[in-house]
Amino acid sequence: MSGCHWKFIAVLLWLICPGGSLAFGQETPVALTQKGEAVEVRFGADLFTIVRTNEFAKPILYPVLAPGHIPVTRSSPMAKVAGEADDHPHHKSVWFAHGDVNGVDFWSEKGSIKTSRMSVDEKALLIHLENDWSSGETRICRDETTYSFGSTKFTRWIDFEITIFASESELCFGDTKEGLWAIRTRPGLQLTADPKNGVVEVFGKATNSEGDLGTTIWGKKAKWVVYEGKLDGVAVSMMMMDHPDNLRHPTTWHARDYGLVAANPFGLHDFLAEPKGTGTHRVPHGESIKFRYRLLLANLKRQPLDPAAEFQKFAEGKKN
Repeated sequence: MSGCHWKFIAVLLWLICPGGSLAFGQETPVALTQKGEAVEVRFGADLFTIVRTNEFAKPILYPVLAPGHIPVTRSSPMAKVAGEADDHPHHKSVWFAHGDVNGVDFWSEKGSIKTSRMSVDEKALLIHLENDWSSGETRICRDETTYSFGSTKFTRWIDFEITIFASESELCFGDTKEGLWAIRTRPGLQLTADPKNGVVEVFGKATNSEGDLGTTIWGKKAKWVVYEGKLDGVAVSMMMMDHPDNLRHPTTWHARDYGLVAANPFGLHDFLAEPKGTGTHRVPHGESIKFRYRLLLANLKRQPLDPAAEFQKFAEGKKN
């Protein structure tokens, strides 16, 4: 084959997949860029998310985009977008908080989670935060949080690991449904109509690892949950996974029909109708508790998602 033909094929491949990094399903290069108290995460030239620390009452990730530059999380209350509800202003994109930690409601932002130290390891592609959980001027506890990121040709994910230290006194995580690791999605992933906020046609559907469907997944124990729907006319999947090493795995899920999805091992009274206080968990002074989760986003226009296989990768510590 002549040199001209080879050049033509090379140009054609570049046009199909600029940069060539996705052409054979390889991971896209990840770039972490610190900007003040926030960190931008990009795959190639495309923004994936921004980790925001002290901008709000707790660290959040916003925006969060699926492959194809498709926003998955609700913009409110960070930004006003037509067709999005502005209820529950503490539902900020992707976050971690609980409604009863030593009696303080961090979920509804009655207490604050502030970052005292942040480090960005561009080589290992890690963002590490040290956060203080406080009520007014009183520190209740502290945590160390790590975010890492990855992608394949059609998926992107965030690995979240947090260790909470009973640094000041014994910690008591109360039995409430208001927690723990959460996302608030855009209306296109809702399971029910909401004409008031522009959701007339429902595209969303949900399932979990146990085969429960739709609104029946609320409160159920599951290794993972998946929401699928149309965002900007594209079929997108949002999958949340509970690591096997987590407390009370498989966890119970605060998974609502309006787009709130949260892994919560503490709310056993609300979820499973257990006696009040059954879900309470105590961490002795000087000890700690760790949680690990993965949020995976897939562009279904390009390839279907195999949730069981994706969970197995996460459970085994594999990246793809």
